Amino acid sequence: MSQFTTDGSPVTRVNVVPIIDVALVLVIILLITAPMIAVSDMDVQLPEARARSLEGDDRVSITLGATGELAVDDVDVTPSTMPGVLASRLSDHGSGVVVVVRADEQVSYRAVQSVVKLARAAGAERIAVGTRQRGGNGHE
Repeated sequence: MSQFTTDGSPVTRVNVVPIIDVALVLVIILLITAPMIAVSDMDVQLPEARARSLEGDDRVSITLGATGELAVDDVDVTPSTMPGVLASRLSDHGSGVVVVVRADEQVSYRAVQSVVKLARAAGAERIAVGTRQRGGNGHE
């Protein structure tokens, strides 16, 4: 059944519903996969704490393993290369980014402190410590 205007010409419309459906599916996929991409797969046992969540904040993760392994997001680094890699990640994200230091609970405070100093030297302004929520499942 065609629709016509008052002068007899047909009314043409673009059907945008399929485009919106595809866009929504892509947004959902992005929301699900984004947190998995940006964090190193290094196995760390985070200490427990009661803290506010950083959901929705733009962040870069620094992971410090129990035996001294170090990673910025998903890139393995050394203490000497970490400031350069972190500075690059910070410039990619722009201002307002939170640097989350995820350290295994077995790591000494001195090692975490040195990572925080390196992060500050690389230009990090907002630094948080990643912990597990009490009774939680290991999220920051």
